[in-house]
Amino acid sequence: MASEKQACYSSTGDDYEVTEPAQRHGYRVDQDVFGDERGHGIQYRTLTWPFVSFLMITEIVTYGTLSLPYSLAVVGIVPGVILIVFLGAFALYTALVLVKFKINHPEVHNMGDAGFILFGPLGWLGREILSLGTLLFAIFAVGGQLLAADAALGSLSDNKLCLLWYTGIFAIPTMLLSLPRALNMGLSWLSAVATFSIIVASVVAMAGAGSNPTPGRTYEVTKPSNFYLAFSSIANPVFAYAGHFMFFPLISEMRDPTQAPKAAWCLQTVATLFYVVFAVVMYLYIGDEVPSPAYSGLPPTWAKAAWGLAIPNLLVAGALYNHTAAKIIHVRIFRGSRHLHDNTLLGWVVWVSLVVSVTGLAFVLATGIGIFGYLVGIAAALFAAWYTYGIAGAFWIHDTYFGYNFGGFGWKELSRRPVVTSVNVLTFLAGAFICIGGLYVYIKGIAEAYSSGAVGAPFSC
Repeated sequence: MASEKQACYSSTGDDYEVTEPAQRHGYRVDQDVFGDERGHGIQYRTLTWPFVSFLMITEIVTYGTLSLPYSLAVVGIVPGVILIVFLGAFALYTALVLVKFKINHPEVHNMGDAGFILFGPLGWLGREILSLGTLLFAIFAVGGQLLAADAALGSLSDNKLCLLWYTGIFAIPTMLLSLPRALNMGLSWLSAVATFSIIVASVVAMAGAGSNPTPGRTYEVTKPSNFYLAFSSIANPVFAYAGHFMFFPLISEMRDPTQAPKAAWCLQTVATLFYVVFAVVMYLYIGDEVPSPAYSGLPPTWAKAAWGLAIPNLLVAGALYNHTAAKIIHVRIFRGSRHLHDNTLLGWVVWVSLVVSVTGLAFVLATGIGIFGYLVGIAAALFAAWYTYGIAGAFWIHDTYFGYNFGGFGWKELSRRPVVTSVNVLTFLAGAFICIGGLYVYIKGIAEAYSSGAVGAPFSC
């Protein structure tokens, strides 16, 4: 018992010890982005893997839940389910590679830090490119959650207010929930509530669809399609798993990052099974006319119930993206200084300013750009395709080449593992294919939206 107590507390018995569990498993705490936090007023590295699982599920499942039934309507049940399961397994593999890279490089806090390592002599360029991509995608994700909240609040109120007001109303609590500096100060346990809310909301949605099937509905096992329509449907399950850009910041706040694989397994297992069940049930009962978001295809009463139950998830997911975007900049500014770990005036002024700025920018983008939904897709194609899939192959090749994974070095070490090396080369190429295909789909979608007059005016209802 004494040894267990020493593993949890410092020698004074007052300050919570967050480094010891990781050290016992070989994690190099002295190189960690947050390091040894004993005696500091703000301690980040406190999360356990179950709470990281909740955070990961919260920030990923909303998009998939709302969009995947529509994908089945485009390609049919069998191809759609195969895609969801395959991409879920693929995302699990890349998640485990990202976790291993973080454990090998404790100083990594976000994709920008990983880019600094990956790009070698051009590390400064890699850091700026991948940091910018992470920030843009996080801010666009906040905007996406605000737009989803438009649909939720509009459904609940029968659209009695201008949608611009709904966005503004939702932006305020999103910002407030983002303000605590460490995830353990609120968002971690709120993510458990958010996970429960989206699951219950979707169960209610399935019950509503099952008890009120669309009369005369049609559904198909497989469907013929062209490249544009097929890739449009592929984009939804691809981006339904597009939360990997958040993994480094989340793992960085774990008490023991070596336990992160458990969170990755939990996330991908829950998400994949949930996606398959929800997509199939909603498609079977609503049919080929199932919309995206899927809740909008329900009878009004059931739609209100589902949207109302989903609001905690929309709120916490938006706050988590908001928090992450602000923290990436905050850590970049104050890494290694007391302003990161202590309650200094400068640290808090900068932090609050960043949170407010990110929220404001997301609000302006979401409401002021008529094609914002397409821009979110372009951002996902440009960055999520790489962060979720392609870049994992580069991480594995880098760490194997430089001796982090197996102890050997160079091309000789890679040649000893031809199958795994080939898998990671193909992983990188898959990221490139998804990126190019996604850009084609969303750019064409923008052109069609303009030609059909479907683009709304800025800041309109």
